[in-house]
Amino acid sequence: MKETIKNRYEFVILFDVENGNPNGDPDAGNMPRIDPESGLGLVTDVCLKRKIRNYIETVKEGEEGFNIYIREDVPLNRSDRKACENLGVKETDDKKVTEALKKLKKSDPETDIKLRDYMCENFYDIRTFGAVMTTFVKASLNCGQVRGPVQIGFARSIDPVISQEVTITRVAITTEKDAENKSTEMGRKTIVPYGLYRAEGYVSANLARKVTGFSEEDLELLWEAIINMFEHDHSAARGKMAVRELIVFKHSSELGDCPAYKLFDAVEVKKNEGIEYPRKYQEYSVEIHKENIPDSVEVKRMI
Repeated sequence: MKETIKNRYEFVILFDVENGNPNGDPDAGNMPRIDPESGLGLVTDVCLKRKIRNYIETVKEGEEGFNIYIREDVPLNRSDRKACENLGVKETDDKKVTEALKKLKKSDPETDIKLRDYMCENFYDIRTFGAVMTTFVKASLNCGQVRGPVQIGFARSIDPVISQEVTITRVAITTEKDAENKSTEMGRKTIVPYGLYRAEGYVSANLARKVTGFSEEDLELLWEAIINMFEHDHSAARGKMAVRELIVFKHSSELGDCPAYKLFDAVEVKKNEGIEYPRKYQEYSVEIHKENIPDSVEVKRMI
């Protein structure tokens, strides 16, 4: 078994978007998410974790211990059943699986731990972010909800962004009937001309040791995935996106040396003098105030 991490971490991610939609809001016609009061752009934690999962799936495809639990077009209970089969539960009907797990729990009090450990060992995203596993929840097992050691908050833009609607045309016509009356079709897409976003995250060595077994190898892979999470995710809708900074704070112990907010406050991002409407990353400056950080906390800029 791989050695779990021994130190607490916090990290700051800076990424930008140019002429794209970083995270559409389904409740607003898939327009870019914007805080209505401040005008700051938002990107959800779910969106960022999806990018990380996609990268892991790309570079570790088929490798044992690096499966992804939350995947497109794959029912979650299909993955849950693999853990059940490992304990000898072969039923395929959901109700029968639930009943079998309840019976197994009565005969083996360690059922919860065995199921949880199997899922954590085999699925990288459960080992990292945790998961809610409905199959086990229905069977009233404590392992149905796993809290992962890595948590990421919403990303928020440094300055207010605007949502700009752009009209586009297409020379191809949809139907034969339409072709009789017109030669082009028109559509619309919504973009953010430019936005620099900041997200903050946490890595708990305590939860890694007690719950999921998140290891040093997993941690290095996480940093790699964050740095490259947009490199294999390009699309016409998202425009040009890139991670510009990954600043990592490493504590000297499992429980840490200071509150996380002090470390986050030490990272200052601001527009350069004379810039009113930033349109590129070089028009910002990033400063880490190391005098406000305890000597026992190691600071590393990964990019």
